[in-house]
Amino acid sequence: MARLYVLLFVVQIVLAVCALISCLSAEEGEIKALPRIVWVLIILFFPLLGSLAWFAAGRERVPGRPVGGATPKGRILPPRERPRPVAPDDDPEFLRSLGERSRREDGELFRRWEEDLRRREDEMRRRDGEPPREEDRPEGSTPSA
Repeated sequence: MARLYVLLFVVQIVLAVCALISCLSAEEGEIKALPRIVWVLIILFFPLLGSLAWFAAGRERVPGRPVGGATPKGRILPPRERPRPVAPDDDPEFLRSLGERSRREDGELFRRWEEDLRRREDEMRRRDGEPPREEDRPEGSTPSA
């Protein structure tokens, strides 16, 4: 008799865990009658009855989807009504903008390094008494004083 009680207790716990997972993973439109938090509390406080109530009346069956929620092989589910957001790493425009921004920042950093290097060379030449070399400078750049 004790084994039967242990078996029923384990079945009740497994059923409650399955109901909690189902409730927490259900989309907002698939939950009927009560808000999600109320269903979670009912399942936690009344594991057997709450779990049975969740599977019987708490979730809406989506036509074409099996009970377990998995898609059978070779079958394509109908598209959702609302488009899913695209992850940034899947968006080609976002990736392109990252590349452009990276090239722009690299060019700016390279330009600042060149200016700093020229400024340091000019300071060293002035300190040594040599005039700064103008032929090495690109057109349009002037030495900073």
